[in-house]
Amino acid sequence: MKPEILARYADQPLPRYTSYPTAPHFGAAVDARIYSEWLGELRPGGAVSLYLHVPFCRSMCWYCGCHTTITARDEPIARYLSALHAEIAMVADPLPGRLAAAHVHFGGGTPTLMKPAQFIALMNALRNRFDFDVATEVAIEIDPRTLEPAMIRALAAGGVTRASLGVQSFDPVVQQAINRVQTYEQTKAATEGLRAAGVGGINFDLIYGLPHQSVASCLETVAQAVSLAPDRVAVFGYAHVPSFKLHQRKIDEAALADGAARHAQAEAIAAALVDAGYVRIGLDHFARPDDELARAFAEGTLHRNFQGYTTDACKTLIGFGASSIGRLPQGYVQNAVLIGDYQRRIAEGRLATCKGRPFAPGDRLRAAVIERIMCDHRVDLGQVCAPFGADPDQLLGEAAALDRLVADGIAHREDHVIMLADDARPLVRVLAAAFDQYLGQAPARHSRAV
Repeated sequence: MKPEILARYADQPLPRYTSYPTAPHFGAAVDARIYSEWLGELRPGGAVSLYLHVPFCRSMCWYCGCHTTITARDEPIARYLSALHAEIAMVADPLPGRLAAAHVHFGGGTPTLMKPAQFIALMNALRNRFDFDVATEVAIEIDPRTLEPAMIRALAAGGVTRASLGVQSFDPVVQQAINRVQTYEQTKAATEGLRAAGVGGINFDLIYGLPHQSVASCLETVAQAVSLAPDRVAVFGYAHVPSFKLHQRKIDEAALADGAARHAQAEAIAAALVDAGYVRIGLDHFARPDDELARAFAEGTLHRNFQGYTTDACKTLIGFGASSIGRLPQGYVQNAVLIGDYQRRIAEGRLATCKGRPFAPGDRLRAAVIERIMCDHRVDLGQVCAPFGADPDQLLGEAAALDRLVADGIAHREDHVIMLADDARPLVRVLAAAFDQYLGQAPARHSRAV
């Protein structure tokens, strides 16, 4: 890709397209009453995914973009978990019967700040309301710095099949600059402990574009990460939005890389992981060739949701906890973001839904187009439009930015097939945005395209 083309698009703020329409377009018209009605209209016996947000950490990582709060005490976590238990019951009550839990994901914050007994109790509450079987995937996000052996045993006993470990960078200079000092030995101990307990799927999260990072330090981090043989690696670009996340103001902006340097870091990491035997998947994921994520990518059945690239094909995602987002056949719902507001609503005996977005005509079609671009880096508009009875030529006519992307060599077009250029992989969100009819219609704080 020509440097001037990369420079033209690299700093453009764009959604990550883990949903469509994206969260900035949610509104208060979807409330607890609407959500309850939507739950009651789900298909009896259907399969769903469950997401549980546990928004607590022991210390703040300055790069963090998550909804989380810092606590040195366990009491706030216990109160929050009580609200989670109540919400699980409230959500299950309007359902038309028991639904199968195909995927369960605990996100944070740091979900493993729960006590082992609290985690087991939460899993039991889910099993009391949803059907689990041997195929149910249960995943959890982990901070290796606070993971205790007793919690590892509880995760295994509770049925966890996959753990995502935050690594970000092993460079001590970078770690100091982001207020997250985590040794290689801590990460190794957590990885080996989880595997020994029977948690077979191990993911690592890495970040590029952090303060003081260089290509050399990124490659050293990859080498250390690969030595622990994770099954998957997710590589995210740091999103610097200090006006939105005030703690990011502690990061020295002068130490941050520009778009070209971020691109060099991302591509160096990708090349090193591919050289180590990982399959490059979509925008930012890597997996071993025998991993089910790599198989789904090869077969064209990869999906994308709020957890990133996934094999999860469920049309319904039920979110629990403060700020969690759910997706139902009728549209999106989101809980109150602030922990106190969430707990107050639950204590009052009502669902915590505060906003959402019903699907408008054309939303599902555009969501399908964007998902295929994000997952496959190509889309056959004729094939995607057919189930919707839509006209691919009309869709093309409404994608005004596409012609310029083709002229700039970012995309190629053959009739109704749109393909991302091989050397334009980092700009996949730019191509997806060409089919986003809502982009720019609401205030939003998106990360840079690269």
